[in-house]
Amino acid sequence: MPKEIIVPAGSPPPLAPYSPGTKADGVVYVSGMLAMDKDGKTVGIGDVKAQTRCVLEAIKSVIETAGGTMADITFNSIFLKDLADYAAMNEVYREYFPSQPPARYCIRADLVRPEFLVEISSIAHVGR
Repeated sequence: MPKEIIVPAGSPPPLAPYSPGTKADGVVYVSGMLAMDKDGKTVGIGDVKAQTRCVLEAIKSVIETAGGTMADITFNSIFLKDLADYAAMNEVYREYFPSQPPARYCIRADLVRPEFLVEISSIAHVGR
């Protein structure tokens, strides 16, 4: 089964050897997204809401480039630097998934840089 690499215009440079997304057999796998602008600079330092919005916009960009919408997301993996940010992250998250939200999990984890507060990866089914 061939796979398609998904790299939306304006994506930040990767911090490691990975693609922002891959699509195979109608399924889009979105790498863990961090709050970075197109130049790789951190967005929203100290503000989990701003970082969550940036991360979800990056995910939306990958999904839309692959031919889907946020409604096609079936699963999210969420990593928070501090679980005290859980409610604030959910406040923004709810805006992107107002009804029939995808399955997910959320755990506390050290992220790749100390200024990152949230990382989210996604799986979406966009059809064949």
